[in-house]
Amino acid sequence: MRNLRSLLNRYVELQISDAAQPIRGWLADLGQDILVVYTGANYVYAPLVHVRRLKLLNASPPPAGLPEMPYENMNDGISYRKILMNAKGMFSELCITGEQTVHGYVNSVMNDFFVFYSPVHHSVIVSLQHLKYLIPYPQGETPYALTPEQFPLKPSPLTYARSFDQQLHKLIGEFVILNLGEQASCIGVLKGIDQQIVELSDASGTPVFQHLSHIKTVHLP
Repeated sequence: MRNLRSLLNRYVELQISDAAQPIRGWLADLGQDILVVYTGANYVYAPLVHVRRLKLLNASPPPAGLPEMPYENMNDGISYRKILMNAKGMFSELCITGEQTVHGYVNSVMNDFFVFYSPVHHSVIVSLQHLKYLIPYPQGETPYALTPEQFPLKPSPLTYARSFDQQLHKLIGEFVILNLGEQASCIGVLKGIDQQIVELSDASGTPVFQHLSHIKTVHLP
């Protein structure tokens, strides 16, 4: 069986969970739970749990003079958590729910979730198990070409729980948006959590139930 590390610097195609289009590029690095592909324009960091398929393609060697990897100074290898810790305060693009992406920066990293600050959604709590991929912005670029005054980097003033389910418990009674509001039933008042089942009251006041494992993000409007 071929070792994945033998594919380093080879041109590959990744099929990512929920993504309509594959990612193609040169396999630039590989860790215990994450891999890095250089597309020719940027680096894509994809947790291995969401790589549905990796296929070797025939292509030329990677172009000379690749830009420096933005998150890495890790002599003992990369990992998903290390990448997130190194990404704090650096502008990035995240893919969480299918083709929908959010832009901003990682603010805090907890046990099984992280907090991402976006100019559109503000503080978004993201379950670690649902991040599909992360793309760092080129140095000097900002989301939506905002100026530093319009979108300043600042530490979060909030105190977060250590785990995702504990954080949701803290939000009971609040008006919340789940999964970036991809469906109308993802918006409403968080009524309670019982045995991993989350109850939300939608716009009509109808209770909507879903399992905690299907909640990818939560944020306040």
